[in-house]
Amino acid sequence: MRKESKKEQADADVEGAPASGKLKTKAYDRELRKLHEELVTLQEWVRHKGLKVCVVFEGRDGAGKGGTIKAITERVSPRVFRVVALPAPTEREKSQVYVQRYMAHFPAAGEVVIFDRSWYNRAGVEPVMGFCTEEQTQRFLGLAPLFERAMVDAGIVLIKYWLEVSPEEQTRRLEARIEDGRKIWKLSPMDLKSYGRWYDYSRARDAMFAATDTPWAPWYLARSDDKKRARLNIISHLLSKIPYEKLPREKVELPKRQKPDDYREPDYPFKMVPEIY
Repeated sequence: MRKESKKEQADADVEGAPASGKLKTKAYDRELRKLHEELVTLQEWVRHKGLKVCVVFEGRDGAGKGGTIKAITERVSPRVFRVVALPAPTEREKSQVYVQRYMAHFPAAGEVVIFDRSWYNRAGVEPVMGFCTEEQTQRFLGLAPLFERAMVDAGIVLIKYWLEVSPEEQTRRLEARIEDGRKIWKLSPMDLKSYGRWYDYSRARDAMFAATDTPWAPWYLARSDDKKRARLNIISHLLSKIPYEKLPREKVELPKRQKPDDYREPDYPFKMVPEIY
């Protein structure tokens, strides 16, 4: 029997045995294309049925939340899939009920809203970095399950993901951001301050899971040392959590283009973009 090459084994990982080693780009692209087609099918179903879907992404700095969200949304309509990544609260927002500014972004019928970090800042970065009191965090942890129960009772499909990366891989990724001019914007002063507080974040995460991992709004953890595998696993899981069907679609044919008749291109001095590539 012919022995499979390492490349063939890697390419077979997604469809066969459990993962071994980093997923190759060819296998990743093949599987991602299939999942993108399913996300488009889901999109049409969400719009047709008027579903309201809210997906929360939390996790360690450098765990790959942004890349995963981009992989989910790059082939669907931004009118259906909306990404919410809120900046630090204003003074006015600080005076509001804590979850108030997040509620304004909740999905309406026919929408999927993806939170790139969420109200769970009150359970993670805020207590670790001293932006809220211990009393405020404990109050939040007590109220969050009730708040999320109200969301679910109002017809919102709520799915929560935590992306977990190893300390070694986190270090490698943050160092790569320092060296790469395309990624340096991802390394905020807050990331630098929080980098050394790994175990403070671990304790905060554990307390958050203990208080808010409920039957109506459970947490799903994805290991993301291999970004490609994590993205595929999360998209596949997301699709499994929202029952949907493929809607019938008429075959599309381009209509005939009209004849120019008396139209002529104008003799106009267009300001052209320089063609340097």
